[in-house]
Amino acid sequence: MEIVILAVVIAVVVVGAIGGLVVGSRKKKQLPEAKAPSATPTITAPPAEPHVGDEAETPRDEARRTIEEVDLPVAEPSASAPVTTEEPAAPPAPEIETPEPTAGRLVRLRTRLSRSQNALGKGLLTLLSREHLDEDTWEEIEDTLLTADVGVAPTQELVERLRERVRVLGTRTPEDLRALLREELLTLVGTDFDRTVKTDSGLETPAIVMVVGVNGTGKTTTTGKLARVLVADGRSVVLGAADTFRAAAADQLQTWGERVGARTVRGPEGGDPASIAFDAVKEGIAEGADVVLIDTAGRLHTKTGLMDELGKVKRVVEKHAPLDEVLLVLDATTGQNGLVQARVFAEVVDITGIVLTKLDGTAKGGIVVAVQRELGVPVKLIGLGEGADDLAPFEPEAFVDALIGD
Repeated sequence: MEIVILAVVIAVVVVGAIGGLVVGSRKKKQLPEAKAPSATPTITAPPAEPHVGDEAETPRDEARRTIEEVDLPVAEPSASAPVTTEEPAAPPAPEIETPEPTAGRLVRLRTRLSRSQNALGKGLLTLLSREHLDEDTWEEIEDTLLTADVGVAPTQELVERLRERVRVLGTRTPEDLRALLREELLTLVGTDFDRTVKTDSGLETPAIVMVVGVNGTGKTTTTGKLARVLVADGRSVVLGAADTFRAAAADQLQTWGERVGARTVRGPEGGDPASIAFDAVKEGIAEGADVVLIDTAGRLHTKTGLMDELGKVKRVVEKHAPLDEVLLVLDATTGQNGLVQARVFAEVVDITGIVLTKLDGTAKGGIVVAVQRELGVPVKLIGLGEGADDLAPFEPEAFVDALIGD
């Protein structure tokens, strides 16, 4: 009996525990309370879309477009489709310049020349104006001339002539001294040289001008400027870029030629200079050009190598026609060192004229006298600046006037 009662009690406890679990579960899953129905049902609209652009403002009840009214997007070319590319336009031809006329060019550049050379003339005039010209004064005059790179022998000659003329002159006014000094300097510079650059061969072939000189003296630039001088004088020019050992020398020369409409004959870097010179003369003959300018290499490693190279260029060119000019380009700022270079080149080729560059950058204008004495050939052209038209024919009168000033 007790067992039966115990079993009934256990059963009641179990049933009560299960009932509690069911009730707890139902409490957790209670449905939301139902609201009392109203007369008009409320419809909740979906959240509004974010507005993008103007079309987003269009009301929903607006008439929709038909499919025919809708523009389809343009299809982009696929990666596999061939793409036609236009060839880049050729660069425009450089504008051909009209060089400044050469007539009287040195006179126009006189101010630039006198700015650097005036010290020589003024120094001499100051010394000669002293009341008593003793030996110390004459030594100072000698030193002034030597410092200007006139050279020893020309200096001694000039001082002796000045001594004699001042002694004979007696009373010396500033005007008398200026006239005296001008006359003696003109004698020293030389007025009887033929300073024209020969650009008329007298034959049916063009005149051939070979430009030589050490690299760094402005040789290639001078060749380009000389082309401008000739074009300004009505000559047609062909340039030969035979300096194949200096990087970009041919490019530099070609740029100068293009500015005045002159064609440049060139070859590969490190090529045979004689071959390029030969081709340049050949092209000049074919085109009926008036002048062929040949820019040569200026290496001074050994005199023998230089002699062989320039000698070969000369021999090859003369198979077409004789050389009319061999112009030696010297840097006026190098002074006496330029004379050493001049001697070497004079032993290699027959120099017919001298081009002095950078004369506006030195007060040593006496190099004009010294180099003419050294080589026995005239200075024909002088460079007075970096401008394209700053290469001028040398005129002794204008040069001396710049030396002694107004």
